[in-house]
Amino acid sequence: MSRIDQAKMALKIKKVQKELEREIIEVEKGDGAVRIEINGEQKLKKIHIDPALVDLEDITMLERWLEEAIREAIQKSQHLATEKMQPFMGLLGSLGL
Repeated sequence: MSRIDQAKMALKIKKVQKELEREIIEVEKGDGAVRIEINGEQKLKKIHIDPALVDLEDITMLERWLEEAIREAIQKSQHLATEKMQPFMGLLGSLGL
């Protein structure tokens, strides 16, 4: 691969990375009691807890919803990143990435 091709490929990869940064994945648990927003880079953007839907006598349930929502959001984000980066996977080694 020529240096020009490598530079073009690196620019395409950076573009996809920027897209992943802007892509927001939202996961809800507990019928909307907990909502997690994470981007395509697996960076947590927001945690929303609806106090009207949370039983303060059962914090264990809130913790479980949070754990499940975060786990699912990360999995979805990883899947999205894999999907978007798949076309470049074989070429990343030759670019030193």
